[in-house]
Amino acid sequence: MRDLFPRVQRWHHGYHPGQVDEFFEKARLSYEGKAGDPITEEDVRSVAFDMVADGYQTATVDAALDRLEAAIVRRRRAEFTSEKSEEEWMEEAVTRASSLYPRLQRPAGERFADAHGHGYSKGEVDALCDRLVDYFEDGTPITAQQVRRTTFKRARASRAYDEAVVDTFLDRAVEVLLAVE
Repeated sequence: MRDLFPRVQRWHHGYHPGQVDEFFEKARLSYEGKAGDPITEEDVRSVAFDMVADGYQTATVDAALDRLEAAIVRRRRAEFTSEKSEEEWMEEAVTRASSLYPRLQRPAGERFADAHGHGYSKGEVDALCDRLVDYFEDGTPITAQQVRRTTFKRARASRAYDEAVVDTFLDRAVEVLLAVE
């Protein structure tokens, strides 16, 4: 069997090929309507693979996951708009976006729970949140991929936000951005 993705250099670590291959095969069958439960964009966003020596290149697999997630959203949008309308789709996207807004309106440094121990740098998370505010208020461009690819420096205690809370919020932001892209 040939590899689905390029591998890392010898002795380096990458995603477990068997797990990646299994997930993408399940996704293919689901997308073609040949599997039981369909794979959702949440399934794609939350999938995790073990790191192993001589595994698949993480950036390449991550890019494929991004494309898969976008394809699932496009299909869902097409199915929705075939039964309803594009305006109703956008109304639902606006409703989902409005659920993000109260947190974005909080003062910098207070948007999320403080980390217990290490977490994401408040300044860096707040900078991304400010970009989201600019997008929602002024239409300043930002894409789901830019949000998804953002990384934050680690910080401690009162200078850090809880990672799980930030990740959950950013997943919802990605969902909203994908809905309108």
